[in-house]
Amino acid sequence: MGDTITDVFAKVRDHERVVQARAARDAGLLPFFREVSSPAMPIVEMEGHPRIMLGSNNYLGLTADERVIKGAQDALHRYGTGLTGSRLLNGTTRLHLELEQELAYWMGTDDAIVFTTGQQANLGTLGTLLGPGDTVIVDSGDHASLLDGATLSRAKLRAFRHNRMDKLERTLERAARDGGGVMIVVDGVFSMEGDIAPLREIADLAGRFGARLMVDEAHAVGVLGARGAGASELLGVEDRVDLRMGTFSKSLASCGGFLAGPADVLEYLRIQSRSFLFTASGVPAAVGAALAALRVIRSEDGPPLLARVLQNARHLNRGLHDLGFSVIEPSPVSTARGVESILTPVVPIRVGDDWKAVLLWRALYDEGVFTNVAVHPAVPPGGALLRTSVMATHDADVLDRALDCFARVKRNFEADHGPLPAPGSQPAADA
Repeated sequence: MGDTITDVFAKVRDHERVVQARAARDAGLLPFFREVSSPAMPIVEMEGHPRIMLGSNNYLGLTADERVIKGAQDALHRYGTGLTGSRLLNGTTRLHLELEQELAYWMGTDDAIVFTTGQQANLGTLGTLLGPGDTVIVDSGDHASLLDGATLSRAKLRAFRHNRMDKLERTLERAARDGGGVMIVVDGVFSMEGDIAPLREIADLAGRFGARLMVDEAHAVGVLGARGAGASELLGVEDRVDLRMGTFSKSLASCGGFLAGPADVLEYLRIQSRSFLFTASGVPAAVGAALAALRVIRSEDGPPLLARVLQNARHLNRGLHDLGFSVIEPSPVSTARGVESILTPVVPIRVGDDWKAVLLWRALYDEGVFTNVAVHPAVPPGGALLRTSVMATHDADVLDRALDCFARVKRNFEADHGPLPAPGSQPAADA
């Protein structure tokens, strides 16, 4: 008889992450897949109890806006529940074309292309524009979909330490010897850390070395800039960023993704990007909701929402800091007006140890506050954190109630499990 074939399922049974998840579930400590039974509001119904929602990316609170709901309903009634085909074939509607036109205007670019998900936007862009012989340079804190797109492209992958411009410069020097094209890909706002990429400095280096620059604005559009167009707008580098990606699942209150940039590049993606060509078009309700949300942001109601979400971010961040939690400090970034300290709606609390983070999450959950847990590989080893985030529709009373819960939990938690990292402490990876 010939050699036996290894069962490809064998590795899943005793995988470290599976064992850890099973242990957490058995102990009632699994922080993932909790069931929500109400809309994404500042207070949600979750597993039979009301809980203050500090774990949503609904930054402007538009999922409950009547105009956005009507946009989804109108699209549903006009086009039905699904389009049953790709954008290339039977999946393009007038809603898609209007959304792409208005996104391009909002971003200040030649054109925009709408994908079914944000992940597909990143996979389809990097996997199509880059190839063997090219080099893609990523920040170590970049979103997983950017890393997956870079891997899919088969370009040479070079990473630099998070937001370290000296490391980026050295990486560009090495990339210049690789041959082929070079693209730098960074998040505008980093999804776990909540800090902002120094895009002016990155754009300077890209220009100096002749590299292209792509910015993932998923957590920045609908949050930063006078128009809400993202970190590139806030930092005054829109004309020096080649490609800007965004999603509909955060401030745009829906699901999907887009890429904005030069018309010739986007036209190429429309006929070459596999994640665009070979997936079904987003359901009409999602496209209609995204278009309605974009119109709210671009209306006179947009600027007050943008201001309010950042006010709430500062309220929560400084409140947690005053309670003795280790939270990210405001990011000093270079803008057209000079160096400014900016906070984003993502407010992570450094914990360090994975199990401590899970235990802290559970204590807060029992007090009526929902947060997100980030452990390795979402963060570096020893860098576990609770990721909290705010909406424009949170009010000061709700945030203060949440802070009261944090204060009680911290006292009890530290009495049982020892001290948490103090303000000003550095994550293990950067210490």
